[in-house]
Amino acid sequence: MKFNEFPYKRPILDDFLSSIESYTEKMKTADSAKEQLEILKDFEKTTGSFDSMSTIAYIRNTVDTRDKFYEEEKQFYDENSPLIQEKIQLFNNELLNSKFRQELEETLGKIVFINLELEQKAFSPEIIPLMQKENELQTEYQKLYASAKIPFLGDTLTIAQLASYKQHKDRNVRKAAYEAEGKFFDENREKFDKIYDELVKNRTEQAKKLGFENFVELGYIRQKRNCYGPEGVASFRKQVIDDLVPLVAKIKEKQQKDIGVDSLKFYDDVFFYSDGNATPQGTPDELLAAAKEMYSEMSEETKGFIELMFDKELFDVLAKDGKAPGGYCTQMSEYHCPFIFSNFNGTSGDVDVLTHEAGHAFAGYIADKEIEYSCLREPSMEACETHSMSMEFLTSPWHHNFFKQDTNKYEISHTQDALIFIPYGTMVDNFQEIVYSHPELTPEERNKEWLKLEKQFRPYIDFDNLPFYSRGSGWQRQLHIYLYPFYYIDYCMAQTVALQIFALFLHDNKKAWETYLNFVKMGGTKTFIELVHSVGLKAPLDEGCLKETCNVIEKWLNSKQ
Repeated sequence: MKFNEFPYKRPILDDFLSSIESYTEKMKTADSAKEQLEILKDFEKTTGSFDSMSTIAYIRNTVDTRDKFYEEEKQFYDENSPLIQEKIQLFNNELLNSKFRQELEETLGKIVFINLELEQKAFSPEIIPLMQKENELQTEYQKLYASAKIPFLGDTLTIAQLASYKQHKDRNVRKAAYEAEGKFFDENREKFDKIYDELVKNRTEQAKKLGFENFVELGYIRQKRNCYGPEGVASFRKQVIDDLVPLVAKIKEKQQKDIGVDSLKFYDDVFFYSDGNATPQGTPDELLAAAKEMYSEMSEETKGFIELMFDKELFDVLAKDGKAPGGYCTQMSEYHCPFIFSNFNGTSGDVDVLTHEAGHAFAGYIADKEIEYSCLREPSMEACETHSMSMEFLTSPWHHNFFKQDTNKYEISHTQDALIFIPYGTMVDNFQEIVYSHPELTPEERNKEWLKLEKQFRPYIDFDNLPFYSRGSGWQRQLHIYLYPFYYIDYCMAQTVALQIFALFLHDNKKAWETYLNFVKMGGTKTFIELVHSVGLKAPLDEGCLKETCNVIEKWLNSKQ
């Protein structure tokens, strides 16, 4: 059965909530750990079925945000997910407080209980109305972003479709593309500011009702930060500023010379070669065919994975009107398969997102086969992003299938992008910490804080009076800031590990693959730091980790240029 044939039926909410209550009672009266483990399996099957319906509705809504049926279905889940969370928390409390906990830990490990304790702190029935409103505001942002119809060079484009013009060989076209995009955001300035202002106030109120000083601590808990806190992130941030920003500045100096400009402007930022950036050679269908060939050859595990993806048509990758922005991978546990969503735009980012989201999808595919309990399959997001970002590098032997004569250009710029990204991603996280530590900031004051951070993390940036960007609002393009608060430093941590795997790949590609596969197979059975250390790599918070990794990658880049 192909994805477009997957049946969708809205679950009967009362029946689902009653079933959760029933499992909770059974858990409470169970006579043994063995019995509780069987109840947990049944509970996970029932919730997995419900989540699969929710996921199908979400996918179909993001594929076309104008579809009224799936818009209403998404509203149903937005409104009721807090009520469901309340019931699930009661079940989890019984598991957490089980008199057989020691025996349960022998089977499940300690990590499940650590995460459940975090979840307990992050929810109370008192905040359900606020969570429902938060969901509404997030949907409002996504719809506003997806509504963009930008006139450009005689055509009308979405933001995703405009991306290829930002890498155009003609500098004037690049600048015009940024100006056209900025005009859309400027025209909708009040709406974007109002949505975010309400989100900050809403999340702050949730945090205070749960007993936190502000949303920072609650945001960390909701991200399942079970092995470090803000202090650890602050130390990583210092590594980025001290050890990586100077290297990125050197990359940018060389870029300026390579493209032949007197000074690098923001509209030059993603343009690396005077004769044009590397671009995929082929139609979207040909790129997907190349991906199928690549994963069929990579390993037995990836061969089975990619056959599933194609047999069930688990992709939607073309940018089109009404489609939500960005890219993602999600899982439908009832059907034992993932789904990949992206917005191809004719740039090298098409291959980046394809291999990136395939990394997530492959990890979900392996976890479904390897790990019995779903509560142990998915780790915290830094580890999930390690799955995806590492896959971008491990596919190197097949990059020529996508880029042909541009392969060397792609591999250099892709690695440079990985390094350049980390300061930006760290800045996004730092910005959120400032905003939620000072929720009283006005929209103008938030923009000023963003511009201050630009000077620290991207001192080479010159916005050249571009609309939107030069007033410090560029962060509003970053959907994570609106939709997934504090989900961004995860990418930076993951990229640091992925670069280590790439460094290992350059020395011994077989060992690099084995290291990656071992990491993936552990799913969420350990904390992020434990997962990294258990495969012999350094965790990003380890002293000197970033500096050591950057030295290896810098030497490789120098040898390629």
